Amino acid sequence: MTLSLTGRRLIIIGAGSHTGRLLARTAAAEGAELVLAGPDPRKLEWTAGEISSPVTVAPVDLADEESIAGLAAKAGRFDHLISTAAMPANGPVAELDLTAVQRAFSAKVIGPLLLAKHLAGQVAENGSFTFFSGVAAWRPSPGRAVMATANGALAFLVEALAVELAPVRVNAISPGIVDSGAWDKLGADKQEFLRATAAKNPARRVGSTEDLVRAVLFALTSPFVTGTVLHVDGGGRLV
Repeated sequence: MTLSLTGRRLIIIGAGSHTGRLLARTAAAEGAELVLAGPDPRKLEWTAGEISSPVTVAPVDLADEESIAGLAAKAGRFDHLISTAAMPANGPVAELDLTAVQRAFSAKVIGPLLLAKHLAGQVAENGSFTFFSGVAAWRPSPGRAVMATANGALAFLVEALAVELAPVRVNAISPGIVDSGAWDKLGADKQEFLRATAAKNPARRVGSTEDLVRAVLFALTSPFVTGTVLHVDGGGRLV
């Protein structure tokens, strides 16, 4: 048996991103009550405008504990929190910017810790936290040291939080290469990059935002899944 989202209150951090917007629309269609959170109020309002049911908009900065405490006060009691937050700090180690590195860890490690600190006491029975890690932790590459380390730390953090916050469940989604808009910056090279990635992946395709949303819904509605990283990467971490 799984748990329905009907009448459940969800906090979606990153609700202005491609994946967060689809998750918000899908959860609302399943009857969930939503708190849309993230750093850009304009994007949150755009997402809210795509949903017919009432939503609460709550800007939050995961690098700012006071902001997180404000989210907790505004959200009240809830069932599930999902954070898709990421602030990449890519580049050669010799050229890294300390502020960018700190923000990357705020999104993936410090922020989730502070979310647990301020919101764990407000989670309803059978509730959960779900965070987004990433395939870079399992397949590091030059220029991605910060991304690999932050995502890897989050994978271990969800295990620690699952033990400490029990019976609140804590899980992570680890996307591989997903056509979610993040690769649009490649311009004319994007399609060739996605084609080459699909050819290497055991699943012989790249991911979609729909794949990620399915994984999130599984994590939310599976009461015997906690302390787990769900790899949604088409097997990309294996090759």
